[in-house]
Amino acid sequence: MTDQSYQPSIGGLRAFVAVAKKLHFGSAAADLGVSQPSLSQSLAGLEAGLGLQLVERTTRRVMLTPEGARLLPSAITACDAVDDFLLDAAGDLDPLTGHLRLGIIPTIAPYILPRVLRGLGERRPSLTLLVIEDQTDRLLGQLRDGSLDAAVLALPAGIPGIGEITMYDEDFLLAMPKGHPLAGRKRLSPDLLADLPLLLLDEGHCMRDQALDVCQRAGVEPDLQQTRAASLTTAVQCVEGGLGVTLIPRTSVGVETAAGSLGVAEFSRPRPGRRIGLVYRESSGRADSYRTLAADIANLIAESGAVTVPVSPAHP
Repeated sequence: MTDQSYQPSIGGLRAFVAVAKKLHFGSAAADLGVSQPSLSQSLAGLEAGLGLQLVERTTRRVMLTPEGARLLPSAITACDAVDDFLLDAAGDLDPLTGHLRLGIIPTIAPYILPRVLRGLGERRPSLTLLVIEDQTDRLLGQLRDGSLDAAVLALPAGIPGIGEITMYDEDFLLAMPKGHPLAGRKRLSPDLLADLPLLLLDEGHCMRDQALDVCQRAGVEPDLQQTRAASLTTAVQCVEGGLGVTLIPRTSVGVETAAGSLGVAEFSRPRPGRRIGLVYRESSGRADSYRTLAADIANLIAESGAVTVPVSPAHP
């Protein structure tokens, strides 16, 4: 049973969070810049003070106990609060300086990063982005455990404790082999998907779910091919090879049609699409700075003319 008078040290909490993130004592110690024995001692002190085992160690692996998994979000919140306190004491609560770990999903990253990295480099020269590309669920997991500061993905995320900031909306287009009878159409009905071999991304990609949602809203059951792609670029290459059609976001059109072997068609209004936003831990206390960052990214992407920025992109 926990002694109610016990006050955990920030070192113990940081040790716990680092081990929980890495599930490896050596890597956790390296992240914190301390020796492994020092890290183990800090964690052991926290567990002794709480009267709980937070981490289970075996000769082959490290894992969280049920108590550790339950207490991890509170430990992350406590560490965030201390970090903010220290930054505030130094007069610099702005995370838009130094390094910022930004996650981006694969159906966005290749198409916006060149413009965003160049633009932010000019607008915020003191900010260095560390970019991590991964699927939505894994990015949200890394955000919750503190491995990421923020992430760009399709909204809504719908996760308690995760704040969402709308950045822009973009349409989906139908990609098909060049010369296809539907190529170049401007008012395509989603009903036509019922008669087309639709290629999907693998499980875990949000665009797979979004494509199926488009079909569901149109009241059709698409002719799903067995071919599934691990990336949007692979799906497009399969389309160019005549294996079917696929949905692509408007921001990808310039890149994916550059080879000249792909045709596209636009859907009739209201066009199917997705809303892209920036997500972050609400416990970080940095909502205002992240709204500023979201507005910067939204405005940079809007310069391409491929997206629609809401009237107030810096607010949810």
